[in-house]
Formats: sequence, structure tokens, C-alpha cells
Amino acid sequence: MENLKLDDFTKYKFLSGLNYSPDGKYAGFVVHRMDVDENKYLSNIWIYNVETKKYFKLTSLDSEKTFIWLDDENILFPAIRNPKDKEALEMGEEFTVYYKINIHGGEACEAFKVPLTVTGIKKVDDKNYLVTGVYNHYKMHLEQLEGSEREEAIAKIKEEKDYEVLDEIPFWANGEGFTNKKRNRLYLFNVDSGNVEAITDEWTNVEAVKLNKDHSKALFISNSFKDKMPLSSDLYIYNIAKKNLERLTHEGGFAYAYADFLGDSIIFAGSNMKHYGVNENNHFYIMNENTKDVKKITDKFDLSIWNSVGSDCRYGGTLSIRIDEDYLYFETTEWNSSYINRIDKNGHIDKLITKGGAIDGFDVHNGKILFIGLRNMKLQELYSLEDGEEIQITDFNEWVVETKKISKPERITFETENGTTIEGWILKPVDFDKNKKYPGILDIHGGPKTVYGEVFYHEMQYWANEGYAVFFCNPRGSDGRGNEFADIRGKYGTIDYDDLMKFTDKILEKYPFIDEKRIGVTGGSYGGFMTNWIIGHTDRFSAAASQRSISNWISKFCTTDIGYYFVENEQGGTPWNNMEKLWFHSPLKYANKATTPTLFIHSEEDYRCWLAEGIQMFTALKYHGVDARLCMFRGENHELSRSGKPKHRIRRLTEITNWMDKYLK
Repeated sequence: MENLKLDDFTKYKFLSGLNYSPDGKYAGFVVHRMDVDENKYLSNIWIYNVETKKYFKLTSLDSEKTFIWLDDENILFPAIRNPKDKEALEMGEEFTVYYKINIHGGEACEAFKVPLTVTGIKKVDDKNYLVTGVYNHYKMHLEQLEGSEREEAIAKIKEEKDYEVLDEIPFWANGEGFTNKKRNRLYLFNVDSGNVEAITDEWTNVEAVKLNKDHSKALFISNSFKDKMPLSSDLYIYNIAKKNLERLTHEGGFAYAYADFLGDSIIFAGSNMKHYGVNENNHFYIMNENTKDVKKITDKFDLSIWNSVGSDCRYGGTLSIRIDEDYLYFETTEWNSSYINRIDKNGHIDKLITKGGAIDGFDVHNGKILFIGLRNMKLQELYSLEDGEEIQITDFNEWVVETKKISKPERITFETENGTTIEGWILKPVDFDKNKKYPGILDIHGGPKTVYGEVFYHEMQYWANEGYAVFFCNPRGSDGRGNEFADIRGKYGTIDYDDLMKFTDKILEKYPFIDEKRIGVTGGSYGGFMTNWIIGHTDRFSAAASQRSISNWISKFCTTDIGYYFVENEQGGTPWNNMEKLWFHSPLKYANKATTPTLFIHSEEDYRCWLAEGIQMFTALKYHGVDARLCMFRGENHELSRSGKPKHRIRRLTEITNWMDKYLK
């Protein structure tokens, strides 16, 4: 066995997009890998034969990231394979080209071209598709222009690249760029004519589109705004044949998280946000499509319906909630793991998986489940669930556990001040020698409503291979324990800070091989906020690395893509009605007390925790004579550590490791 290297993550494979064929005999999924030389990700569609239990690569041009099944043997995927199409897109035209390929072989051939930047597509019949696409109020449509008009429009497009016009909030979104006056609109596309017919208006954002069994109706969630996006949403049903759009929203101020057809009813999940704000756990409801009567079917349910187990070894995504026969299948995060469950119309829930780890999406056909999982300290693989038993199908990443030294997490629990149990873990240094003293790193997760668990985390495993004890926990504010445990609104930096410091005390007490004078702290997003907070409240850490952080709730309110609603929700005030409250919870207020050498990692296009947050804290430390360094990545956003360009991810981890080595070794 050999030590895990810093750049080994560039050799990992990442799975996403898992989807059964209509007859359930095959399943498609996407495998992503990194090309470090070209500094990008390569993606291909793979096929799993359910009967033979064999899998094979279907596409080979390395850019096939998503797909849908056209029928039992044919797949549709978007791609740019024609140089003229590439040139037209670069000039500013808007369209999406789809290719068709048979899973039994042959070349992909162009199926059709949709005159939109498509964000989602669903087949209605052989000639018609429901698509969601970007509608831009300020966009000139080159495809509709010719001659001098087209030339003038191209010149204007080039000129407008030099500035942005903002007249609504939010005006940008992390990973999407500037979104001002752009909407995700629903259309009906006809293959023969090539035309798209708008179903929703130009001010409405559409998401989560679902078709009923005979494809005669579509259900979708949306919100509509002109100046300020609301937190609530609406539920609509569209009769495709009659071209009739009907609003189903059952109460005002409700945020719909999911909706689909379940037999002759509609099942949906959501929250009115009255008790725990925007992060309140959702409940399930049944609606009678004819009478519109609504019944809540999960009165005592108090879990998130998604996977929030953190890892830096994912790329792409897979649906985590599905309808099959008489059940809705969904994921929950409970304590440190995520699980697959199913619920019927009466609200009866069956837990189908009991093994710990993370479920990174799944599909189900006639009760047969396939899922992408992080299990047994392995990286992502494809699994089947048969009679309650998990069976590993693929072995894309098996080489990691077979050839690399992996530190197994040891679980620690303790009672915090109010008697609540906090759980955490430690990764001992590989090749551990009980007679040696080791440096340690406290790693804090983001969110805050996410969790750490017993899954593979590359950066932590690498540090353990470099001779560090790495420890991490789920303080109050984390997911997996219900609304009350996750609710730290108005308490940031208080009870969560206490939990983290008590956890550190417990670690140092139980594992005396850790040198208490050589411990560091790091974290990203909320973890970056906590890192900033910690260095202003204690000098027990000898080094810190603050990543994509928050330093000032006042500035964050008015700058980030979620600022105006997230800050008020989480901190209980705005800059006008409770400036003192926001400043009290801002790490910047306490920066003059910091003495810990701190590295700041930030991305130039991080619109979730904007660059200004890192710059403020960096400047404050430099002003007060504390050793500080800021490494800013151009062309990256809030997801740098998880889906940033390969070379940037290498540089990021190198920066953090070198900083820790400098002060802890």
C-alpha cells in the first residue's frame, strides 16, 4: 500500500445522471473524469445491462454530460459536434442541438435543434417535447436577423459584453453568472416545424417539471417576479392537448420543494417556513387533482428530504426523489448518513436502506433500485438494492482502496451544554505510532445545514497521509437531527462555536498524541465563517485556512445571490432594523483580536460568499499585523473545492497544506 498523493483525486471517476430505460432492462449513467493537461472534465454516457449485469461505455467524444431515454433502446443527449454550430454559439446565437444514439451500437446522429438554451427536456411524443429554456428580456435573437440588421446586432452584443444592467434582485447566481431579467421558461417544442411555443410568461421561473403517465399533463413548480424574487412558489398543471394552464397553489407563502403525479393524485413536498424559516424541513401532502383538496400526510416527519452528507469526491448530479408505481421514493439525511425511503398516499414510510454512508442519487423501476453510493470508505460506485442487500456493480474507483492507505474514521460522541449529543470523528495519521506527537486539523463543514459522515473525503485522507490527525464533527446547526437541532437562527458563533471548542477539548483529551500547540482549523462557506469567527475568539489554533467565507453580515446582505433573504432569515435582522445584531455575529468585528496566521481561499466568481467577504477579513488581519495570505482563483465560483478546474483544485489543496505545514510542522 502506498500513501495517498495530493493530486490522486485527478484520477478518480465520478458518477451521475443514473436513469432506467422505460422497460427497466437497462440503465444509463454518466462517468466523469479529469483531464489535467487541458484543465477540464471529460464526460461519457455508460450503459448497464440489468439482465447480464455488465456495463459499457456508449459515447466517446468526452462531452456527453446529460441524456434522456427516447424509448427502450435509444438515448437523446445535447452536444456541439458541428464546427458551424460552435461558431454560431460563439457569435451569440441561442440554440441547443440534440443527438440520438442506439445503445446497441452505431454513430450518434443529429436529431433536432431547439432554438433555445435548453435547461431541461421531456418527451411528450415522437414529435413534441416539453422544454425549459432561458428567456432573456434583454437578449437580441440573431437567428431572426439577416444582413445589415444581423451585423449591427453582433456589434451591439460585443459592446454589451463590457457592462451589465441590473434592475432586480437577485441579479446573479453562483455558477450561473449574471441572471438579471433571465427566466427559466416552459415551452412546447415541435420537431417537424422546429418552433417553440411558450407556455409560461416571461417573468416566471419554472422548475421540477413532471409528466403524468400518458403524457397528457405536466406539473411544475414556479415563481414569478419583476423586481425582487419571493421565497414562496406556486404549483401549476398544464393540459398539453387543451393548452390550458391552471394554478394549483394551495396556500400563500408556501415553498414547494417537489411535486409529481402519484396515481390519480398529486403528491408534493414543501413548507410554509413559519416555524424554522427558509431551511425548515419539508412535509409531504396529497392533493386531489379534481377537487384540489389537500391533506398533509406526514405530521410527525422531521427530516430533510435530500442527501446532505459532505464529500469533495462528486461531480454532476442524479435525482434523489422518484415515483414508481404506488410509491414516492426519496432520500433522507439522518445523523451522519443518507438513506432511501418510500411513502404511499396515506403517509406510511418504509426505510429501504439501513446501511450508513451516502446515497448520491438513485432510480427505481418496478420496485428495483439502482443507486450511486459512497460506501465503506470507497469512492462512488453503482449499486443495486436486492431484497435489502446492497450489491456493488461497478469498480471504477476500486484501485483507491486496493492500493492507497486509507485512515478509517473513529466516531466520538459527547454531551454538549444542554444535554444534546454531538457526534464527531477523527482520522488518525496513517502509519500511526503511539509514541509520536502529531499535529492536528479541525475541519468544519459548510451549510450550516449539512453533515459530515463516514465517507471518503479526499482532502482529509490526504492530510492523514501527510501525518496529520484530522477531526471533524456535526455541531448544532447541522442537518440530520430535525428542525430544532438545525435551528441556529440568530445564534451563529455562539452555541455552534461552543460545540466546536468542546469537541476540540474532547479530542485533545482522548487522543493525547495530538500536540495541542500544533493544531490548525479550516472550513468552507459556513465553515469559513466559523474559521473567521474562531480566530477572533481564541488563539488556541496555530494556523487557519478560511475558504469561501463570510466575514460581515452587513455587506453580505446586499451583495450575494442569497443575501437579502438568507441574512435576514439566519441572523434575524437587516442593516436597517438591527445593524447591531448583524455586526455582533460578524467575524470582522473581532478581527482586531485575532493572532492566528490565516490563509484565505476565495474565487473571483463566488456569488454565494462574494470575494469581498474574504478581502475584508484578509485586510483586517494585515492591518493588525497578523500574518495572512489570500489566494484568489479566477474563473471559479463557490464550488472550487468540489468541481473547480483540476489545476485550480490542485493549487487550492497545495496552498492549504503548505500553510498548515509552515505553522504546524
